[in-house]
Amino acid sequence: MDKKLARMKELIETLNYASKMYYQNSDPIMSDYEYDKLYDELVLLEKETNTTFANSPTVNVETEVSDSLEKVEHPSPMLSLSKTKSIDDLEEFLGDKEGLLSWKLDGLTIVLTYNEGKLVSGVTRGNGIIGEVVTENVKQFKNVPFTIPYKGSLVIRGEAIIKYSDFNKVNDDRDEDDIIYKNPRNLCSGSVRQLDSRVTASRNVNCIIFALISASDEIPNSKLEQFKWLQSLGFETVECFKVTKDSVRSEVLKFKEKIVSYDIPSDGLVLTFDDNAYGISLGSTAKAPRHSIAFKWKDETVESTLIKVDWSVSRTGTINPVAVFEPVEIEGTIVSRASVHNLSIMKRLKLGIGDTIEVFKANMIIPQIANDIEKTDNIEIPKYCPVCNHETSIEENNGVSYLYCTNEFCHAKFIKRLSLFTSRNAMNIDGISDQILTKLFHEGFLNDYIDLYHLDKYKDEIIAFDGFGEKSYDNMIDSVEKSRKVKLANFIYALGIPDIGFSRAKLIAKKCDYDIEKIKNITLEELSAIDGVGEIIASKWIETFKNKDFIKSFESLLKEVEFTDTKNNSNKLDNLVFVITGSLNNFENRDALIEYIESYGGKVISAISNKVNFLINNDVTSMSTKNKKAKELGIKIISEDELLDMTK
Repeated sequence: MDKKLARMKELIETLNYASKMYYQNSDPIMSDYEYDKLYDELVLLEKETNTTFANSPTVNVETEVSDSLEKVEHPSPMLSLSKTKSIDDLEEFLGDKEGLLSWKLDGLTIVLTYNEGKLVSGVTRGNGIIGEVVTENVKQFKNVPFTIPYKGSLVIRGEAIIKYSDFNKVNDDRDEDDIIYKNPRNLCSGSVRQLDSRVTASRNVNCIIFALISASDEIPNSKLEQFKWLQSLGFETVECFKVTKDSVRSEVLKFKEKIVSYDIPSDGLVLTFDDNAYGISLGSTAKAPRHSIAFKWKDETVESTLIKVDWSVSRTGTINPVAVFEPVEIEGTIVSRASVHNLSIMKRLKLGIGDTIEVFKANMIIPQIANDIEKTDNIEIPKYCPVCNHETSIEENNGVSYLYCTNEFCHAKFIKRLSLFTSRNAMNIDGISDQILTKLFHEGFLNDYIDLYHLDKYKDEIIAFDGFGEKSYDNMIDSVEKSRKVKLANFIYALGIPDIGFSRAKLIAKKCDYDIEKIKNITLEELSAIDGVGEIIASKWIETFKNKDFIKSFESLLKEVEFTDTKNNSNKLDNLVFVITGSLNNFENRDALIEYIESYGGKVISAISNKVNFLINNDVTSMSTKNKKAKELGIKIISEDELLDMTK
C-alpha cells in the first residue's frame, strides 16, 4: 500500500479513538495540541492524495451517544464547522458581506424546544443525527427559562457550560492535587448527560444560546437582530460583534485579549454571515455548513525543564501524573504545573526528569505539555499509593493505561463512596453535595458512613462553612434523618459493592425476600443463579463480605437504619418486559412506576426491542420515536391505567 495512504489510515484510527475517549468517555488520551497536529497532517495528506476515507474525522462527526439516556433523532443533521487558525481565511470567508464574530463555546451543545411558551424538551447534539433527551436536567440549568412570553413553536441551540469560577470551586473543595475533573467541558458533559438531575442542579450549569433554528412566526433575517429578540424573551445569548472584511482582524485581537480573564470556557471563535437567508442559500458540504467558520487560536508554546512528576490520587482510585516544571510565563500568567491525565499520555510524550519540554495553554487557559524534546522516558511509576501506601496496579481500559490504588478502602476513594451512598437511588440524602461531603471529610467529621448520622455533634462548625448557614444545615440533617427509613435494594446499592448497581441490588433483594439476614448469608451458588449476576460478580460480593473494614461499616449502619420493604406475593407481571416513555399521571416519578412494576414481577428496560411486551405511554397516539418503533414491532402501547388494571 502507498505509504501516504497507510499513514492516513493510521491517523484516522488514532484520531477517531482519541475523539471517542474525549467526547464519549470524557477521558482524553492526548492533548488538544497533539490532536490538532495529527488532524492537520491528515488534512494535508488528503489533499496530496486526493483521497478521503469514509471514516475520516475530516468528514464525520466525532461524538457518540450513550446507552443510558433516551434517544431522539434530530429533524436535520447537526454538522461540525470548518476550522482555521488563519485570520486571512476569515477575511476571505467574509468577502463583501457583513458577519457576526462570537465566542466558540467549549461545552455541550443542547437543542431547546418551546411550545405555547413552555420548555418541552432539551436534547444533546449526540452524534449529530441522534441526540440524548436531557429535558429534566436542562430544567436545572441556572439561566434557562421554563416559560417565555412567546407562545409559538421555538427551537434554539445553545451551549451548556460550567464557568471557570464554578469549576475551580469544585476542585478547590478537594485536596490541592486531587484532579478529578480535568476541565470544565468534561465536568459539564458529565453533569448534563447522567440520570440524577440533582447532580446537574449542584454544578451551576448555564446555557448560552448561539443559534435560532426555527420559530412559528416570521423572525428577523439579521442574526444580530435574532439574538436581540431572544434576549427579550429571557435567554442569554453568546457575546458577538458585527464585523466586515476590514474589521475582523482587529476584533479577533480584542477577543484574544479578553479570553485570558474570560470566565466562560471557549476554544476559539465563530464567524457567521449576519444575513441569515444568504447563509442558508450557500448550503453545506458532507460535514460542514458553509454559512459559518470556526477560528481556533494558535497555541503559544514555551520551553521549560521538567523538575518532577507528582502523583495525585483521585476518588476513583486512579493515580494521575502531574508534571512539575520550571515556572514559565504563557499568555500573561506564570505556570509551573500541568496535568498529564494518564499513563498513556505520559508514555506517548516520553517524559523524563530534566528534559526540555514544550508547554502551552489549551484554549489559552489550561496548561498542558505539547512535547518532550529529549524524550528520555525515565519517569518511575510508583509501586505504592501515595495516600495509603498499598500496592498499585496498571490496568488497561479501552486501550488506555491507568495507574490504580488496589486498596478499595483507601481514604482517597472514600469521597466517591460517600457520593454514591448519598445519591438518589441509594440513601437519597438531599442537600449534601460532593463539595460538602469533601469538606466534612477533610474537617475530620466523616470517616465512615455512620458518621453521617451523628453530624449534630459538629453543628456549630458546619454552620460556619462558607456559604452554608443554619438553614442549609437543618435541611441536610432533616434529609439524613429521613434516610434512616430505606428500602433494602437502595441500601445494598448504597454500600458500593463492586459491580452491584441499582438493578442488580433490586434482583438480590428480591431473591432474599427483602430479608437483611438472608442478604448477609447468601451463598455464592445462590447469587450466581440470579439472572444478571453470574459467578464473577457473585465472587466479588462474597469477597466484599469477607472484608473486615466493610463488615464493620455494614454492621454499624444496620443499627442506624430501618428497612421499609413490604413483600408483594403477587406475580401478575411475571416474565413481562416494559418500556416507559412520556409523562406520568398516577406515579410521582418514573422510579416509582418502575418499583411498582418490579413489585409484581415485571421488568423495565430502556430501549424498544423484540424482547419488550408493553410500551407504557399515556399518550397512545403520540408520534414519538418509541411509539413508532413499538408499532413497527407489534408491541402493545398501554396507559398507566391499563397497567393498573393488569395488577388488580
